[in-house]
Amino acid sequence: MRVTETDLPGVLRLDLTRHEDERGFFARVYCERELAQLGIAFTSKQINLSRNPACLTLRGMHFQEPPYAEAKIVRVVRGQAFDVAVDLRVDSPTFGRWTASKLSADRGNALIIPEGCAHGFLTLEENTDILYQMGSAYVPGMAKGLLYSDSELAIDWPAEPKMIAEADLLWPSFASYVGNLYRGSS
Repeated sequence: MRVTETDLPGVLRLDLTRHEDERGFFARVYCERELAQLGIAFTSKQINLSRNPACLTLRGMHFQEPPYAEAKIVRVVRGQAFDVAVDLRVDSPTFGRWTASKLSADRGNALIIPEGCAHGFLTLEENTDILYQMGSAYVPGMAKGLLYSDSELAIDWPAEPKMIAEADLLWPSFASYVGNLYRGSS
């Protein structure tokens, strides 16, 4: 695996080291020991699959706050997606900023998204499947989110979503979320 830093501290892109021959290729997609040697502590506690039949399906921007915060490795295993992380760590120099990568099954690349970041994606092909390796288990009732189209975040989505859950349209703006943080609730 090759690791590349993004604009946000702790959000890392993983690219496969392929061993190719006439059969195709073989690549290691996850190795706790190898990541640890690179200074990345991550252990999968739960693995989720998101199946998305329609092109331009948007899911996000989701997160859970401490003590239920989730780190994740996100990889497209079929199709391709525009994958986004937003830094919600108030002590971070990039608080409120976002980064994105195009992930595709053909490339086999992934993003490591640390605790304290919101996550979302827009599918760029029909029948896009996304595999999430979670650093902690999902806790029902603790899900939070931000409005994907918030003008303050100004995420530069490559296209308008055609499919989005009503719940994802109802998440608060970034300003509202920050205001709640400083009022002691979120």
